[in-house]
Amino acid sequence: MAAPLEVIVSSDSSSQLWNCTVFDLHSGSSLLSYRGGNSSARTLTVLRGEFLLSAQFGKNFINVWEIQRKDQLQQKIVCPGVVTCLTASPNGLFLVAGVAESIYLWEVSTGKLLSVLGRHYQDITCLKFTDDSSHFISGGKDNLALVWRLCSVIQLDLNHTPEPRHILSRHSLPITDLHCGRMGAQARVATASLDQTVKVWELSSGELLLSVLFDVEIMSVTFDPCEYFLFCGGGDGNIFQVALCSQTLSRDRAFHSDTDGNHVFKGHRNLVTCLSVSMDGTLLLSGSHDESVRVWDINSKQSIRCLAHKGPVTNAVIVPAPAHMFLPDSRPAVALPRFSRHLHGSEGDGGESGEVCVRLGLCTQEEAETYLQKADRLNSLMNAVTDKSVFGDGENTKVRVAELEEEVQTLKKINKDLYDFSSQLLTKPT
Repeated sequence: MAAPLEVIVSSDSSSQLWNCTVFDLHSGSSLLSYRGGNSSARTLTVLRGEFLLSAQFGKNFINVWEIQRKDQLQQKIVCPGVVTCLTASPNGLFLVAGVAESIYLWEVSTGKLLSVLGRHYQDITCLKFTDDSSHFISGGKDNLALVWRLCSVIQLDLNHTPEPRHILSRHSLPITDLHCGRMGAQARVATASLDQTVKVWELSSGELLLSVLFDVEIMSVTFDPCEYFLFCGGGDGNIFQVALCSQTLSRDRAFHSDTDGNHVFKGHRNLVTCLSVSMDGTLLLSGSHDESVRVWDINSKQSIRCLAHKGPVTNAVIVPAPAHMFLPDSRPAVALPRFSRHLHGSEGDGGESGEVCVRLGLCTQEEAETYLQKADRLNSLMNAVTDKSVFGDGENTKVRVAELEEEVQTLKKINKDLYDFSSQLLTKPT
């Protein structure tokens, strides 16, 4: 059988049989399982397609498996406290974890702790990177979602305290989940909250684009790949599909099913903790506290498969199948180093003598050029090129100006002679 293009990776809180398991998206058959401990919610992540990571529930360490060695826990990354959320950058260079109200950022290649961010006032609940790894977003129990520019976080000046690029502060209760769309720094971000709303933001400006009010608490949220629809998992087990391309122009709206493409997926009996959509946008995956993971056909709104678990589902996501997952003899190209628990390698776990750590300098932290500034710069450049092509440059400019002035005087004289001739012709007696 050929290796699948996409697989389901899920975990539950009981861990009676395994920590997390891999299912075939289309057949529902179990392909792999990873043993050792259990995974807390919003901490399951794939690193570089070679490692599977998840934070141990209620403990201060992260479990690490080589993606193809399912039966053996390879490593434990010890953290300063209990990890509440975890994610890896899509380019595989950085690992970000939420520990209480702080964000810890590691460099994967060296294991060095690059930064500790403390702008949240309560525990962090979710973390997500943009698809180009340039930004990440954090949501917390303090009702805030913060947008961080990665280059400002891993800056060179250690005395400088990084500040978030935007503070998204329109929620009135803790944020339960967030999802970042495509297009890098131009992406749209959706945030879900216990205040029964889901809000859609523009990442580049931090502006609120849409706020949808529901009659239940929203525990999970995701877009489809084309961002035509917003899927919201409710505390009552229902999944709400919101049409983002409807004719409604209001920024604030209440959810009404069966209007403008809005629909409800019914099947779960308890709150929906996680949502994910396949790459082609036809299948929706949902995990719930009713101890099941369901696969839905989005067009028909029907549940086509139910994967039973032994406890409340904590993580369920559709991911492209890593190349090494089904090759038992393969090994990661680079092994993971020992991760530091303290900033800048204190406690003696820093690098070897002579090791050089390269970080982005302050020059990379300048504000991005706006479209108007870019247009003005290009217009000035075009004018300069035009002037140079007409007048030349250096000493030739004065010569060319003199020639043009002389030509203007000649034309003026010709024009005066024509005027005099015409006047004489018109005033000549017949």
